[in-house]
Amino acid sequence: MKLHHHTSPEPDPRLRGLEIGRTWDTQTRAAAKLYADFFATLGITPQTVRAVAEQSHRSLRAWSPALAAEAEGWAEGAGLETWELGVVTARTEILVAAPKKAGSHECSTAVYAPAAAGNPQTMQTWDWHQHLTPEGLLLQVTPREGWITKTFTEFGTPGKIGVNNQGLGLHFNILSHASDNSSGGVPVHAVARRILDEAATVEEATAIASSAVVSASTVFTVFTAGTGSSTSARAASLEVSPAGTAVVHPGDDGWLLHTNHFLDPALAEADTIDHDALSPERLAHLEQVRSSLEGRGATERARQFCSAAGESSVVCFHPDASAAPHEQWQTLLTIGVDVAAGTLEYAAANPAQAARTGFQTF
Repeated sequence: MKLHHHTSPEPDPRLRGLEIGRTWDTQTRAAAKLYADFFATLGITPQTVRAVAEQSHRSLRAWSPALAAEAEGWAEGAGLETWELGVVTARTEILVAAPKKAGSHECSTAVYAPAAAGNPQTMQTWDWHQHLTPEGLLLQVTPREGWITKTFTEFGTPGKIGVNNQGLGLHFNILSHASDNSSGGVPVHAVARRILDEAATVEEATAIASSAVVSASTVFTVFTAGTGSSTSARAASLEVSPAGTAVVHPGDDGWLLHTNHFLDPALAEADTIDHDALSPERLAHLEQVRSSLEGRGATERARQFCSAAGESSVVCFHPDASAAPHEQWQTLLTIGVDVAAGTLEYAAANPAQAARTGFQTF
């Protein structure tokens, strides 16, 4: 995956979207086409794709007019209709409409945020299909004066993993629940972005996530730097689904780990994650390596993230060349969030590769 950078100081959301769309029109149109073809391969009709995309945008406009305006500007700037961009913006919501549930091998997250003062230490893998995201975007925006949001995202989604200059960071993992449906709720990628654009505390992030009526499930793991005197939560995994939102807290040792199954006991009763996703196995792996991640820089943290197994680790996915492209899963990104510095440490590689080549900072 080739990563691009874009910084926009434009506070007006529609004008900001126009700027992004005009700058990255080729990549945006390509992403929309790739996702449209992907959904067709999964058996989702073009009519359903458009209907869910349009309804998700209506849901977004009602919930966050600013992000809806940015999406409309982004589409116009790239020469697309808003619903065509929505094929990517609402790609998680559209996936729910597949006649047969698609396989999943996505994302392992570890966050260390002890109660005492200090900077959280985090790391996540982002696992997806290389053919759908040959190019990605590191985006910096200024939603209002004095506020900076940085996020890794796809061309057409408003946000994903990120950090803001108010000291809050966010990791992002997909979930699957029996209540997921094709009604076109607020896009979960927009929920991530609004948290980054508006929340400075875990409590504020929780309120934003809980206010969105979603049709697909996701977990946002949010965290802040500690001052030693604050009584506010330092970290939480916000598990959202159409059936409701649950908050999962770190253990007493400050560790918060998440893969792709629900940890909240009530929501877990209707979990529908694909067994082939190895989500419990990946979570068990993180439990085993977590003590070795503490107190290390990003490069060494990535090395320990894999353990001695290296690239054979369960948290490193490699494409199966014998499978169809839409069934080939690959760890495309390893990323950590430094909330104290307001930066993302990233490598377009799996953790073992990142440990050899090092990280870049955005």
